[in-house]
Amino acid sequence: MTKIGTPLTSVAKKALLCGSGELGKEVAIELQRYGVEVIAVDRYANAPAMQVAHRSHVLSMLDPVALRAVIEQEKPDVIIPEVEAIATPELVKLEKEGYHVVPTAAAALLTMNREGIRRLAAEDLGIKTSFYRFADDYEGFRAAVEEVGIPCVVKPIMSSSGHGQSTVKKAEDIDKAWHNAQEGGRAGAGRVIVERFVDFDYEITLLTVRHSAGTTCLEPVGHHQVDGDYRESWQPQAMSPAALEKAREIAVKVTGALGGYGIFGVEMFIKGDEVIFSEVSPRPHDTGMVTMISQDISEFGLHARAVLGLPVPEVRFYGPSASKAIVVEGDTDKVEFDGIEEVLSEPGVQIRLFGKPEVCGHRRFGVILATDESVEKALAKAERAYSKLKITCLPR
Repeated sequence: MTKIGTPLTSVAKKALLCGSGELGKEVAIELQRYGVEVIAVDRYANAPAMQVAHRSHVLSMLDPVALRAVIEQEKPDVIIPEVEAIATPELVKLEKEGYHVVPTAAAALLTMNREGIRRLAAEDLGIKTSFYRFADDYEGFRAAVEEVGIPCVVKPIMSSSGHGQSTVKKAEDIDKAWHNAQEGGRAGAGRVIVERFVDFDYEITLLTVRHSAGTTCLEPVGHHQVDGDYRESWQPQAMSPAALEKAREIAVKVTGALGGYGIFGVEMFIKGDEVIFSEVSPRPHDTGMVTMISQDISEFGLHARAVLGLPVPEVRFYGPSASKAIVVEGDTDKVEFDGIEEVLSEPGVQIRLFGKPEVCGHRRFGVILATDESVEKALAKAERAYSKLKITCLPR
C-alpha cells in the first residue's frame, strides 16, 4: 500500500530529483499533485524544477561525496534520476543501504552510458542493434571507424540531447567527430561509441511504463532530430502491424531486464517491418513531451504514478498530436517571449515555457503542443504557432 503524508511535516513522502531540467519540472508538478514533498538537485541554480520544488540544492551530481551528503541530509523516500550525469555507482551503494532509486540503481548505472545498455541489449538479450565498437583514445577511435565503416555515427558514451554526436560521411569528418565527442560528453572527454549508420525509414520512441499493475506501451512517438537533438515529435507514428508488434516486444524485453517501476523511453530505428534497437532512457523522454496534449495522463504523470507504486489501469489517447521545441540561440541570461496571444489564437494549441535561466549557444527554452485530425495537420499547426512567437535575447 502506498502511504502519502503531508508535505513539510514529519510524515511527508519525499522525492529527490537528481536533475532539474524541463522534464524534471513536469515530474515535480505531477508528484506534487499527489502531495509529495519534492527536493530538486542540479549543477546550477534556478533550474526549471527548482522553481516549483519545495526546496533545492546545487551540486555536481558526478561528485559521489556531495551526492551522498545531500541524500543523507534529505533522507528521501524515492530518488529519481532525471539526467545521465550522476555518480551512479554511489546510487548503487545507497540502494544497498535501503534507499529507493527509480527505477533501480542498476538500471540507472546501465543506462547512464551507451556502453552498458548496448551490451545488455545486443550481447545479453540478443536484440538486433546497429554494428558498433567502443574506443578510449584517438588511435582506437580511428581503428573503430575503419572496422565499422563510413558512414558511421560517433557519440560520447555519456551525453544527452545530441551533445557530442556527429555523423562521419567522409574521411575528412573523422578528426572533427573525435573532437566533438570529447567536448560534448556529460562527464568530459573519454570513451566513445562508433556505430554503423543505419539505413532506416524512420525512428521512434516507444514510451513504456512499468507499474504495479503491469507494463503498458503507449502509442509510438515519431520524431525529427538535428545533430541528435529533438526538434519535433508526433504521436502516433504510423507503423506496420508487424513492426509495431516487434517494437513492443523489444520494449517489454529491455525494460523488463532493467526492472523497477517508472517510464522508459525506448528508441528504435524502423525499416519496413524490421526493428533495430538504439537506446533506452529509464526516465521521461524529451520526444515524449507530446503526451502533454495527446493523452489523459502524460509521460510525467505516468512516471509519478509508477514510482509511487500506483497502478495505471488505462491511458486514453486523444488523437493525432505534435510538439515543436522552442530553441533559443545566443549568449544571455535574459530571454523574453512575445506574441503568445497569437501563438494560442488557434484551437488545439498549447505552449510550455521552461524558465531556464540562461543560454550560451543554443538551448531548448520551451515547447509548442498541437492536436488536430491528422499528424500532418498537427505538425503544420505547431509550425504556424511557432512562427508567431517572438524571442528576444537581451544583453547580460
